[in-house]
Amino acid sequence: MNDKRGVNYLNKNTRPQLPDDRSALIIVDVQNDFLPGGSLAVPDGDAVIAPLNRAIALFAARGLPVVATRDWHPADHCSFTEQGGIWPPHCVQDTAGARFGPGLELPDDVIVISKADTKDRDAYSGFEGTDLAERLYELKVSSLVVGGLATDYCVLNTVRDALSHGFDVYVLEDAIRAVDVKPGDAERAVRDMQDAGAGFIHVGDLSG
Repeated sequence: MNDKRGVNYLNKNTRPQLPDDRSALIIVDVQNDFLPGGSLAVPDGDAVIAPLNRAIALFAARGLPVVATRDWHPADHCSFTEQGGIWPPHCVQDTAGARFGPGLELPDDVIVISKADTKDRDAYSGFEGTDLAERLYELKVSSLVVGGLATDYCVLNTVRDALSHGFDVYVLEDAIRAVDVKPGDAERAVRDMQDAGAGFIHVGDLSG
């Protein structure tokens, strides 16, 4: 579906009209542990909430699917430093840190996708080890609008997998933030997503 490599879509004359009747909104991992004060806080991570809420309101008003992915780790998850992984414990199942950010205005019919929910398997993508693709196919979705945390990990991998599953993907540039473990990770992630075929838009580009 998507062959628009490297296109930014910030020009009003070239960007698509979104959302359309076959669009869905994907909110990636906006959870307390990734927000300020969390155990694995993304710098300025809470800045994604206001633009995401604008997008949620537009999609909900049209009756279009809103999906929220989440890390849902057991306490002994393989990604944690105590188990030989690279991250501090975060988003442990049924803890406050795993809850969605309190300011995120998710609709009552939000589709929640839990990932990396067994101790021996990690997943940065909302599609990895889940039924997300199948659920979107059943809903006749062909294009995805994506925002959330973090640009250089779970957003990047979710976008890559979405493209590989045949969806058109548009990333909300003002509704993503990066961990930037290595300087330049954010910029590299954006280039990777563009090279793979994702378009970049702003929340203000969405139509009601």
